[in-house]
Amino acid sequence: MRRLPVYLVLDTSGSMTGEPIEAVKNGVQVLVSTLRQDPYALETAFLSVITFDSSAKQIVPLTELSLFQMPNIDATGTTAFGDALQLLAEKIDSEVAKSTTEVKGDWKPLVFIMTDGAPTDNWQKGLAEFQKRKTGIVVACGAGTGADTNVLKQITEVVVQLDTADSGTIKAFFKWVSASVSTGSQKVEASGVDVGGLSELPPPPPEVNIVV
Repeated sequence: MRRLPVYLVLDTSGSMTGEPIEAVKNGVQVLVSTLRQDPYALETAFLSVITFDSSAKQIVPLTELSLFQMPNIDATGTTAFGDALQLLAEKIDSEVAKSTTEVKGDWKPLVFIMTDGAPTDNWQKGLAEFQKRKTGIVVACGAGTGADTNVLKQITEVVVQLDTADSGTIKAFFKWVSASVSTGSQKVEASGVDVGGLSELPPPPPEVNIVV
């Protein structure tokens, strides 16, 4: 079976304390419960969660939706964004099956990155590693006005911004992520082609602004 790997890369630095981090936790729970009701996603999508504060950690390895267990997520420390991109690159190497002449590997991963601030480490080094990996679509989300969208635009063409990092807005973002994963699952199953661009995803809700 060809899996559709989905990586959530989430900022858990100290500035996310309080309502934002609670909204992220709720958002992940809503995402998983929504996708479990979608037969395509349930069959195809596998989910991993990477968090980054003063360092990056993979708190959930690539897991099928039916077995996904909500991890504990706390907000603390600085914003080791480069670390997160480096770790993401390593996990794509170790977890995503590559195609060979004999067998089709997994679909290209869908990556959703969310941060409310600016990197506090050498993020270009991590970015250089990440860019060597083949991914399907990468969506970078700046939550609130403190997020540096100029950094995010160097990672991917698909950058969105939330005006605020409150529970309603973050929930809207995660609902859009779940709709995007559902659409991606159906597309790869039906067409046998990787998900490639924003045009293939459902339109974002009004709370999620596309940065051009």
